[in-house]
Amino acid sequence: MTSTDSREAREGPGKTRRRSRFGCRNCKLRKLKCDESKPQCKRCSSFGVVCNFLTSTTPDLQPIPADSRRSWMVRGTAAAAGLQPPLSNAIWTSDASTLFQLNTRCQDFITRYLGHSLITPNDPNMGQVNRKLLELAFTHPYLMHASLAVSLTYDRHLNSPSDSHRTLEECYHWSQSTILFNQKLREHIEPNERDPIWGTAAALVILTFSSPNARTPEESWPLNPSPSSYLDWVHMNKGKMSLWNIVNPLRSDSIFHVMAGAFAYVHSPLPEGGTEGIPPALAALCGITDDSTAETNPYFHAAHAVAQILEIEDSEVTMGPVQMFMRCIQGGFEGLLRDRDPVALVLLYLWYRKAGRCIWWIGLRARVECPAIWMYLRRYHGGDDSVMELLPDGGKFLMN
Repeated sequence: MTSTDSREAREGPGKTRRRSRFGCRNCKLRKLKCDESKPQCKRCSSFGVVCNFLTSTTPDLQPIPADSRRSWMVRGTAAAAGLQPPLSNAIWTSDASTLFQLNTRCQDFITRYLGHSLITPNDPNMGQVNRKLLELAFTHPYLMHASLAVSLTYDRHLNSPSDSHRTLEECYHWSQSTILFNQKLREHIEPNERDPIWGTAAALVILTFSSPNARTPEESWPLNPSPSSYLDWVHMNKGKMSLWNIVNPLRSDSIFHVMAGAFAYVHSPLPEGGTEGIPPALAALCGITDDSTAETNPYFHAAHAVAQILEIEDSEVTMGPVQMFMRCIQGGFEGLLRDRDPVALVLLYLWYRKAGRCIWWIGLRARVECPAIWMYLRRYHGGDDSVMELLPDGGKFLMN
């Protein structure tokens, strides 16, 4: 795996790369010379996609079915866990200033994951978005690094013990994406960069959320109140939302336009007053009455957002209701959370318990932070029946 800021490292000084006039669309998309082999060019065979040289009906970058291609990743060996050497048949992602050569393991993750919906599995809209993001990743290295880091994290979620920590590869791609992304945000943003910027920002939120510093509840916030444990994902999500007006993911030419329904749910107005929809025990704990509003009660919006997601079947939970609660972590309620206020912690616990069962990257943090909240509340507020009544299972929701 190599990275450099010079195009000469790829093409050699004074040399230009000749492209085939009649090559497959996959190679043209990836800015590679196609050898025009039939029925499958060598570039597509190496990359693990179906060559579309001879047909106009085969989608771009269509993965070869897993059972009909050899596995590139050696599982269960030290080599699989390390950074493998690059391919001699180089595959690049590059923009005007940065090059990155994908190794065999990177290609495997792209083929297996990046054409699918990783944020919420089985979401057809997200699957469509991710396939288009894959195409953009070849010309925006910060997006490629972010996508690879998310794929590696998802693979760890599927195939590693529940207490596994970030791998070297995850950290490498996460770090590279952050560096390149920060550089991009300091520059003028061109219209064609808006979608990759929003996709990268979303990926960085997932990486931050799914990577708590703690391995056990005892090491986790709120039991451990060290600054490094303080709701770092809240800051990252706010950073992403600060880009909304710049990139406008709902514009008609955006690849994220198909997510308009989810975005509309996130930004839909919450009730202006009252307790309707909130379970009576939760309303009583939060001090919410028929006369309450967001101006008079700091828990008001968060309680309504939690109540909405609790009403949804696990199989039907999407990012809309999940992010509605995230949107409510601001102002007075955010301050109460940081002060480890017991009522605010109960609301966060209930959200973790529901969202963590349904969204894998929330579950990776909820595995340690949800039990930590329960332990903290039992230790310091165990005598408050109204608090403990809403914490029936000891935070072990992922073991049920």
